[in-house]
Amino acid sequence: MTQLFSAEQALAVHAVREAARLCQQVQRRITPDVLAKKDRSPVTVADFGSQALVCRALREEFPNDPIVAEEDSSDLRRPENRAVVEQVLHDVEAIRPCRGTDEVCAWIDAGNGRQYAPRFWTLDPIDGTKGFLRAEQYAVSLALVVDGRVEVAALACPNLSRQANVPEPRGVVFSGVRGQGAVALPLEGDGPGVPVEISRCSWPEGARFCESVESGHSAHGDSAKIAERLGMRRAPIRLDSQAKYAVVARGEAEIYLRMPTRADYREKIWDHAGGVLIVTEAGGAVTDIVGRQLDFRRGPELTVNRGVVVSNGPFHAEILAAIAALGLTA
Repeated sequence: MTQLFSAEQALAVHAVREAARLCQQVQRRITPDVLAKKDRSPVTVADFGSQALVCRALREEFPNDPIVAEEDSSDLRRPENRAVVEQVLHDVEAIRPCRGTDEVCAWIDAGNGRQYAPRFWTLDPIDGTKGFLRAEQYAVSLALVVDGRVEVAALACPNLSRQANVPEPRGVVFSGVRGQGAVALPLEGDGPGVPVEISRCSWPEGARFCESVESGHSAHGDSAKIAERLGMRRAPIRLDSQAKYAVVARGEAEIYLRMPTRADYREKIWDHAGGVLIVTEAGGAVTDIVGRQLDFRRGPELTVNRGVVVSNGPFHAEILAAIAALGLTA
């Protein structure tokens, strides 16, 4: 019997693999001199190129599906960015033939959907840009949302090891369909998927946080207070991007918190949709900081949610209670 969403899952895995190949070829050109100059052009090239390839793949197979993605080509089309757009074209053509910069920009702009639809894709072409520049963790995240629920996800993590707690080889794609579980696939090749399962740790004292490298993305001080209240003593794992969802999903950590850094901030859907499905299909739990399910029916932002709490599940309620007791939900 054909599994539900099997075509969408296969396409999603294929698309993020192509995008990851482009990101890797751009990342190989980053030198210490580029970093010293704080030159962000490599991540700009990879961001746009990744989005172009994924949107092209989606348009070919599912032309009627809207795509809500992070980038648009308006800045790229400015005369002063000619060198950047030509580099984007060069890197895209190394993966897929195209008919010039206008076609590449059209592929990018296929991701300009901004309104809720009963069925749509959401894409973060590079999640974790600073990790990308440091040659550390970043991800390409693609998810299909149907009737407000994430149904399919593919999360490519080019610099994450294929197996938990085994440094090499690196390069893995996490994929899942709601109700069918999550698997880890090699970034390259056609190896079989390995089922992904959360940690069986059942008490917070034995749990481990993972959190962003950059404190501007989540309030590290608040996370430390929550850890203290829960009796957690293990040092947090710090890494960029939705790779944190993957680390929880495969049991290397039990908690990932995205604590609000200001009262008016709302999370973007492309920063979470793919990772949410991978964790929940691995057996974990995801809510906002007051325990509400994440609502993907409001356009590009999670406007009715505040922050994100990800856990392996058994003590999710205790985490929420600690957040409330510390007055961090206001």
